[in-house]
Amino acid sequence: MSGAVAGQGESGGSACGAGTGESGGSGAGAGAVGPERDPGLQPERTRLAWRRTTLSCTVVAVLAVKQAVHGQGDPGGVLAAALSVLVWLGFLVVTHRRLRELDRARPPVLSARRALAAVGCVLALTVLGVALMP
Repeated sequence: MSGAVAGQGESGGSACGAGTGESGGSGAGAGAVGPERDPGLQPERTRLAWRRTTLSCTVVAVLAVKQAVHGQGDPGGVLAAALSVLVWLGFLVVTHRRLRELDRARPPVLSARRALAAVGCVLALTVLGVALMP
């Protein structure tokens, strides 16, 4: 048996070649194209976060419509409920497009325009929900 310990090369470094330029692992030098996207839990967590936010927006829109219907038909309440439904539909469009992008092997980064649209929809629903509170 040689003097090298299991898991170490002859120079005493690690077997994966860390710091030596060897490509024993999946570091940055593993290839220009890169392997397929790891189907780990991160894409699922992202998908679930989008769905939770969509569910929250749906609850706000439904409660806004309920408040407008049971609020004796106040024109301001009806307008706020209609705006809530429109904002909710806009958020559904943004969410649907993003979830379809996440199904790709290499999904594109969320554009600033879509991120602002999603944040704007959530903030608008928040303001409209507070405005409809009795």
